[in-house]
Amino acid sequence: MRYPATEQLEIIRLVEGSHLPVRRTLERLGIPRATFYRWCDLYQEGVLEALEDRPFRPERVWDRIPDVVRSCIVDLALEAPELSPRELAVRFTDTQSYFVSEASVYRLLKAHDLMTSPAFIVVKAADEFHSKTTAPNQLWQTDFTLLKVTGWGWFLLSTVLDDFSRCIIV
Repeated sequence: MRYPATEQLEIIRLVEGSHLPVRRTLERLGIPRATFYRWCDLYQEGVLEALEDRPFRPERVWDRIPDVVRSCIVDLALEAPELSPRELAVRFTDTQSYFVSEASVYRLLKAHDLMTSPAFIVVKAADEFHSKTTAPNQLWQTDFTLLKVTGWGWFLLSTVLDDFSRCIIV
């Protein structure tokens, strides 16, 4: 539980003025000894502000890309919108001598709403061929599967299907 600086100072004075030993007083208050002695050290420095509760947040995250570099990446993405995040990361690393990962560039572009749709056309699969086979040996389908047989090793199994007769030839 976190205590405000005023309560910490009050607890220090209460423990100092108690007729009981420090250990027993702290047990009754439910405060760990290490916490109490840390408060005492801060109080003996003479600064009440030292007892103030500070949020645990580092000033700078060690692996955060600096804002200057982030803006350079965004500028590069605006100059070359046809590049993918991978290509942008490689180009930025080559030209600026500062490594950024593809994932970082992707997150940065997504945050700035600069992600474009892929430059390819999606083709839907049809249920059947447009020109149907009318005789054997007009259309064949081949499938290769790699199987591991314990104690023997790896085997390549190839299956060839004739579209007309649906016979499996091994």
